[in-house]
Amino acid sequence: MQTIAQSERKVIVFAGLRNAGKSSVMNAVAGQEASIVSPFAGTTTDPVRKAMELASYGPVLLTDTAGLDDEGAVGNLRVSTAQRMLLQADLIVYIIDGSAGYQETDSANLKLIKQSNTPCIGILNKADLPFAPKSAAPFIEHQISYISYSSINGDKNGLVHFIGANLPAESSETLLGGMLHRGDIVIMVVPIDLGAPKGRLIKPQVYAIRESLDGDAIVIVCKDKELRSVISRLNEPPKLIITDSQAVMRVLPDVPKGTQLTTFSILSARFKGDLAVMVDGLKVIPELEDGDTILIAEACTHHEGADDIGRVKIPRWLANFTKKDLKFEFSRGNDFPDTVSQYKLIIHCGACMLTQKAMHNRLRITALTGTPLVNYGVLISYLQGAMPSVIEPFPEAILAWNELPEAAVY
Repeated sequence: MQTIAQSERKVIVFAGLRNAGKSSVMNAVAGQEASIVSPFAGTTTDPVRKAMELASYGPVLLTDTAGLDDEGAVGNLRVSTAQRMLLQADLIVYIIDGSAGYQETDSANLKLIKQSNTPCIGILNKADLPFAPKSAAPFIEHQISYISYSSINGDKNGLVHFIGANLPAESSETLLGGMLHRGDIVIMVVPIDLGAPKGRLIKPQVYAIRESLDGDAIVIVCKDKELRSVISRLNEPPKLIITDSQAVMRVLPDVPKGTQLTTFSILSARFKGDLAVMVDGLKVIPELEDGDTILIAEACTHHEGADDIGRVKIPRWLANFTKKDLKFEFSRGNDFPDTVSQYKLIIHCGACMLTQKAMHNRLRITALTGTPLVNYGVLISYLQGAMPSVIEPFPEAILAWNELPEAAVY
């Protein structure tokens, strides 16, 4: 199960106040000492993750967090990190120490969680001790389903079943989303990506190949310089061509009439995020001025090369296109600003390392301030003149393109 990417696992985050027993509960679910346990408050300082197969429910990523009531300068940083973990959760397991009595902080935390619309269940922990009056009141007040549990003598199978039964159902959405049917021919143009580990394809390429094969489509993989030769050998044109964004202008002239064209990154934008929102984000490009600050957000943490796509190529291409002196800032991995009003534009990677929930939370943050967001594939295709050809398979994206101001449409 360790070969399943974290972005493909349901994320279960254990949260609560210090010494509520979060680590003990997570260890009970994991069936091993994944997180350090001690009687001292504040033992867990940084998020602790454990990938596992939750019996009868599938692959999950368990995440233990620091107490949401941590104090001091360092404690505040721990709380901030824990709150970022909550934004990535598919399910939050909120734990209350039943022996400690009613805590207003628990109620305040649960109110915020409910407002986030993230599924949440409760554990009234330390059932081996006498429960204090009103200890379950925060769960009742915010209509959180909960059970009592003890890490000393509790029913671990019952705990696992309770958590698993409350996991959100698997999404029916897929990367290709019904674009191909049995017998359709799809050509995937895959230049060698210097940013990928040697001998590996990048994730969207792997997923597209697997999904096409699962649907009994005919898959042909080639480099861009081989595309014309491959097409000439076919008895019928392919239904779809998917290319790497950086090769799109080398591929476009060879696309037969009636064949759909898109890019792996645009497929990721549609699958993980909201393609129409990202196309709409292009409207800000003609409005960029000298000194505007742009955030480039990379969900992965690869070592940057001399011609890195996010840190070198995209800033150069955008500056050349706009003829403006732009400022660029960068975020990596799970780091993403809590507020983005200071940015004129956010350029996001394909999000193959993020869950759908995490990417949608980033879109929610940008929507709160009206900050436009595009992803690499949408922006690169726009800058290279491949719009709207690469979004023609997607009616919602074409609608967004047609509604762009005249200055943004070439």
